[in-house]
Amino acid sequence: MSLAQSLPYEMLLGWRYTRAGRGTRRNGFISFISAASMLGIALGVAALIVVLSVMNGFRKDVTDRMLSVISHVEVFSPDGQALADPALTLAEVRANPEVVGAAPFVGAQALLARGETMQGAIVRGIDPTREPFVTDVAAQLKDTLLPRLAPGSFGILLGTDLARKLGVGEGDSVTLIAPSGQVTPAGVVPRLKQMTVVGTFSSGHYEYDSALAMLNIEDAARIFRLEGPTGIRLKLRDLHQARTVADQLAASLSGHLLILDWTRQNRTWFAAVQLEKRMMFIILTLIVAVAAFNLVSTLVMTVQDKRADIAILRTLGASPASIMKVFIVQGALVGVIGTLAGLALGLLIAFNIDVIVPFLERLFHASFLPKDIYLISQMPSDPQAGDIVPIGVISLLLSFVATIYPSWRASRVNPAEALRYE
Repeated sequence: MSLAQSLPYEMLLGWRYTRAGRGTRRNGFISFISAASMLGIALGVAALIVVLSVMNGFRKDVTDRMLSVISHVEVFSPDGQALADPALTLAEVRANPEVVGAAPFVGAQALLARGETMQGAIVRGIDPTREPFVTDVAAQLKDTLLPRLAPGSFGILLGTDLARKLGVGEGDSVTLIAPSGQVTPAGVVPRLKQMTVVGTFSSGHYEYDSALAMLNIEDAARIFRLEGPTGIRLKLRDLHQARTVADQLAASLSGHLLILDWTRQNRTWFAAVQLEKRMMFIILTLIVAVAAFNLVSTLVMTVQDKRADIAILRTLGASPASIMKVFIVQGALVGVIGTLAGLALGLLIAFNIDVIVPFLERLFHASFLPKDIYLISQMPSDPQAGDIVPIGVISLLLSFVATIYPSWRASRVNPAEALRYE
């Protein structure tokens, strides 16, 4: 017995109606209305997969680049002044088993000037021997540029975009203007210090490459008139435990200190990305829903076209439930084929988007991701099963729901009425 002979006749008829429209019997071509429904579902599913994969990739890429510059946890003085006992605080944070690196720093904001050009900057005073243990950017520079930040030399490292805005390169001088000035009979005068650019760095994150400047921690303390570091930066064994470790340190550290992990430092950005992802999921799911409910019109047209066939089946003893199954099978097949095609197309694009987008940019002479707006300049993609599986399930459910009404309508066809004019 062949497989076709072993299948219930409802499934065989449902498959036959899916394959053939009026005037195309036994020819194996998909009918136009079934093909249109499949295409709509496939494009909706593919769009969902591609968009969510790009958003996942964007979030992951920006997070990775962000964490190459910032630390997992920061402990600092609440008033922006030097820590009361840096050595004690360092010993206490290192006692936590999750901490694998710790480095003191001086954090401040200042202006950098070169001729008539001025730029605001985040100034970070670092210990060149300890900083590579807490950030990836410093680890990459530990054998090249960081040794140039010798105490007393007043050398400065600039982000590549910050250096470009100031129009400076290695060996040039810039003026650092500290916000808290000196009190003179003429009033408060800002403190100025000539700094030598000893190099530039790039983290791939525009926000930091356009604003961050690093110098030796002793030089920073001298410029900003501090008696020591203003905080300590920590690297953890598992970055996803940052919030837990921050809470543990808040309970164990002595003194009044502020502790921020990387998720709290950037919570507005992460919340905005997550909200945008949810809204895009809802909007694009509506596109899939519209495509799925095109099945209603497809099946209604098929029922109208097959009224004589339905009447003959009824006179041969087919029950209304059997007739209903025939058209449920037809709609389900359209939904399954459309969903599988959409999954294949979406994954194909998502896994090759790093090739497709540069090709389109060259073709249209355009940049889809200006890095001064989107923080990164290359389109990332990170397909995740947690997104793809729900997309497939929702598409199939919507397709199955769309088959109920037309199938019920087919089961209600009166054989006598249907055959009257045949």
